[in-house]
Amino acid sequence: MIPEHAKVSAADVAHMLMDARARTLTLIANLTDEQLMGPRLKIVNPLLWEIGHVAWFQEKWVLRHRGKEKPIRADGDALYDSGQVPHDTRWNLPFPSREETLAYMQRVMNRIIERLGAIELDREELYFHLLALFHEDMHDEAFTYTRQTLGYPPPSLPGILEGSQAGPTGGGPLAGDVEIPGGTCVLGATPDLPFVFDNEKWAHPITLRPFLIARAPVTNGEFVAFVADKGYLRREFWSEEGWRWREGAGAEHPVYWQPEASGRWSRRRYNEVVLLEPHHPVIHVNWHEADAYCRWAGRRLPTEAEWEAAASSGPGPGGHEIGDRKQTYPWGDEPPTPRVANLDARVGGCVDVGALAAGDSPFGCRQMIGNVWEWTSTALGPYPGFVPDPYKEYSEPWFGTHKVLRGGCWATRSRLIRNTWRNFYTRDRRDVLAGFRTCAR
Repeated sequence: MIPEHAKVSAADVAHMLMDARARTLTLIANLTDEQLMGPRLKIVNPLLWEIGHVAWFQEKWVLRHRGKEKPIRADGDALYDSGQVPHDTRWNLPFPSREETLAYMQRVMNRIIERLGAIELDREELYFHLLALFHEDMHDEAFTYTRQTLGYPPPSLPGILEGSQAGPTGGGPLAGDVEIPGGTCVLGATPDLPFVFDNEKWAHPITLRPFLIARAPVTNGEFVAFVADKGYLRREFWSEEGWRWREGAGAEHPVYWQPEASGRWSRRRYNEVVLLEPHHPVIHVNWHEADAYCRWAGRRLPTEAEWEAAASSGPGPGGHEIGDRKQTYPWGDEPPTPRVANLDARVGGCVDVGALAAGDSPFGCRQMIGNVWEWTSTALGPYPGFVPDPYKEYSEPWFGTHKVLRGGCWATRSRLIRNTWRNFYTRDRRDVLAGFRTCAR
């Protein structure tokens, strides 16, 4: 979590930027040059391109946009501008070598650290440094699931190497719903935060009807029942678009699951196979799979407004409507710690949905921050009065085509996430670290 603007110093920003860079380098350190290029797939980038893009983005928005400096690489825009370089062409570019790419990344970082030591960190200057920081944090999460997608060995982060056994012990399942009373609540972020993305702006009132939402995300064990009941093969549980996706993918279970001769299930974890953990949240399922499960279970996905109300609010004085107070996190306004949320890849994967009770929301929902991103029923769109930020490509091009996810996952950086943060993917993406919780109809 980033402290309030008045408490963020240039030294704080420099420390966070170097921390993010250290993670980026660790996430690609034990890969071969061939693995850094990887296969040509729609859902991944060549990692050699992606790490160069991270540095180019920093250079563009911190040094060139704000500092008016000349490009460090004359070919940087032609290589790394994601808005101008089509995805399918990225494997064909005349990349600098691995060593040259790393040297470019270091030159950009050195100039930024020098700049932080020489300028006054006003609010606008802080904004662009945090934009670059959070952009790298998001790519670090993408590097994590790209390695899973491609079946590479786990990265050399301690938690990931140790696996989820390093997380909180016990926990088990957490069944049941909590009732959220109707009333008017506030959706979106407020201007007092040091940084928010344009799609979170700004807080506005919204009226909700009473609803019931699950205390925890859907577990592997619960999803096994859907698979065992031939849920993937029964047309009545799928939307038209979802059924077309299922037939095209030939999907009969989540992407990394494997049936065992004993009747149990295992899953591929990076380049290894482990037994499926029954009380972990189901992960690597797309929106269509989540929607089909809900139809099978007689449930539905929450809207993003319902999700944010359940995470941020508590009951009013009489308990019959949502209260006025809105929290930054489900547990309050204090930054995340390992006691309340599974973030920062500390344990290398998911934990049981019953773990981390200290992170419960006032209504009693657990793990609304961390563990898995949660699909909602809401299409990404602008809030009232939306104005794009300087990085115009972040949100607006995806309005209407992507679904909103909330809450972060085990690999999300704790400084990045809060109750108002809106992630978004297309309905077919199941490579990302996403699960879901359900509402009663």
